[in-house]
Amino acid sequence: MIEKRLGLVFALLLSHTLFAKENVAPPVSVQPETLKESWAVGWWMPRHEEVVKRVAKGNVDLLMIGDSITHWWQKFGKQRRGAQMVWDEYYGGRNAVNLGFAGDRTENVLWRLQNGEVAGISPKLAVLMIGTNNAGHRKEDPQMTARGIQATLSELRTRLPTTKILLLAIFPRGADEDDEFRKLNTRTNALIGKFADDKMVFFLDVNSRFLVENGNLNKSIMPDLLHPNEQGYRIWAEAMEPTIKKLMGE
Repeated sequence: MIEKRLGLVFALLLSHTLFAKENVAPPVSVQPETLKESWAVGWWMPRHEEVVKRVAKGNVDLLMIGDSITHWWQKFGKQRRGAQMVWDEYYGGRNAVNLGFAGDRTENVLWRLQNGEVAGISPKLAVLMIGTNNAGHRKEDPQMTARGIQATLSELRTRLPTTKILLLAIFPRGADEDDEFRKLNTRTNALIGKFADDKMVFFLDVNSRFLVENGNLNKSIMPDLLHPNEQGYRIWAEAMEPTIKKLMGE
């Protein structure tokens, strides 16, 4: 109970120090009417239900939470078979559960956390990266995206008070530093890096691993300038590995 309260205090302090603006609505999760749309009925809710069933079985030490970039560690098909192999190599023996959903924004993740995807478990570590679709879908102001990430962190701290959180900088997207979406993600990253307390919430930026010297995104790693290929997933896993080992107490 004490740790849950500390999680709430943490969120309130961040809210007042970083986003003390009047007349700004707090981040909210997806609304019930949204869940009736075809994408939600067709695959999103069935995937959510599968995740809830898996979590209910327990034995979860590591969570990977995010959008399609996280989801596609395990996407089926020849084009993603390599990413699955990287997942198996690094996380197959760590009781890891993939909570990545293609297309998700911060509010989708918040809803999923509030509706059973972390119920009854106490993982050692949760890795969170979310926000690129807030930029890509609606060119959201970075402060609002950061508020959504802040709310997600607060939800995780409240529901999983003993779980450490590794918050990742949103990956670079677009060909170069002049790309509109790249700029939005960069500005969001500058805000969310301040959320780490280095006790229960940690921040890691591995974005330089995907870039060439002039700041351009390496298309041999992210062919669509957004999602990693097999090589990109291996680079990502290798870049996180020392931090994951440390935070999981291995």
